[in-house]
Amino acid sequence: MNNSQKLVISGGRKIEGELTVQGAKNSVLPLLSAAVLVHGESVLHNCPQLTDVDAACRILSGLGCRCVRSGGTITVNASSVSRSDIPDELMREMRSSIMFLGSILGRTGRCRLSFPGGCELGARPIDLHLSALKQMGAVITEEHGILDVSAPQGLKGARITLSFPSVGATENILLAAVTARGTTELHNAAREPEICDIADFLIKCGARISGAGSGVIYIEGVERLYPSEYSVMPDRIAAGTYLCCAAATGGELLLSGCRTENMTAFLSVLESMGCRGYAYGGGKLYFSRKRKLIAPPTIRTMPYPGFPTDIQAPIMSVTTLAEGTSVFVETIFDNRYRHVPELVRLGASIKAEGRVAVVEGVKRLTGAKLCAHELRGGAALITAALAAEGISEITGLNYIDRGYDGIEAVLRQAGADIKRVNV
Repeated sequence: MNNSQKLVISGGRKIEGELTVQGAKNSVLPLLSAAVLVHGESVLHNCPQLTDVDAACRILSGLGCRCVRSGGTITVNASSVSRSDIPDELMREMRSSIMFLGSILGRTGRCRLSFPGGCELGARPIDLHLSALKQMGAVITEEHGILDVSAPQGLKGARITLSFPSVGATENILLAAVTARGTTELHNAAREPEICDIADFLIKCGARISGAGSGVIYIEGVERLYPSEYSVMPDRIAAGTYLCCAAATGGELLLSGCRTENMTAFLSVLESMGCRGYAYGGGKLYFSRKRKLIAPPTIRTMPYPGFPTDIQAPIMSVTTLAEGTSVFVETIFDNRYRHVPELVRLGASIKAEGRVAVVEGVKRLTGAKLCAHELRGGAALITAALAAEGISEITGLNYIDRGYDGIEAVLRQAGADIKRVNV
């Protein structure tokens, strides 16, 4: 449906007002996967309405779970999991679909799936996932792009050291290890807040996990997980995107339902550019940009607690209007500058080569016809179009809808002239 729609944005309006932050995309997907391990019903609140979430629910239904959404609450009853395979068309829809590997294997002793789809950000090898599962006793065969993973003797605890603190591998190991025999010791684990969210949910279901959020996680396997109710953490990347929209347009926002302690890396960059942010109790953040934008020091994407790769593109949109030269170094993905040619259409001055992009600030951007090629790049185009003079049209909404819950409705609340229309 959203392939046949576009956003029409009349730029030049300040983004100002009060917005509530959606639940985290990067948390709700592995939480839905974790529900497969629960013998009974999991109730998840604060679930954003995203196409990736819809795809995850279809995967759960295909496995034999009963999956029901009511507003922001998704109820998953995994009492009668009857299958251990994921159809190829569902795997292709969602890049995070590999997250079901650990939970299905842990629940049924076998998992059959194809390589995941989603945004084309370059290679995202799953060898770290597979190597870890092998250490836990999994047997893996691959034929014609189909992975067949089984645990004939059951999964067992192991001492695993990741060569890179991969979020996906850390989550898959957590999911596989919680019901494995013995203790798993995971070194060089990812430290993202979303890892803590998944660990907290699993602990609530009866798992024994310590160290989540640090570089070493210990998981003592239990026989089974039990029903529980849980609320998904706020989406720090969506929050950061709306801050970028305010920064680019010289506006001010009061964000509700956010955790500023998880946003320090990019808040400090925005503050170095002339923006101001003040955290209040109860998950509120006041943010404004009243001064001229100044180019920040070099921005290098890094694993948490470093600067997140997912906010690189929206921040780049802000730097296109900053005085001076900004340098971006992308260390996580090798194809994450697909938004650059589109920003140049708006009048931005950017040169990208390999993993480095150099942005020379310009005085103004001008509306243009644009196409999103991946999720966060799509958010960057919206950010820039809001600040541009004149009208912009953005297609490729299928990518944007993977990670933002009704982005045009949210921005309209803050004064944007933005609408979704059929092509």
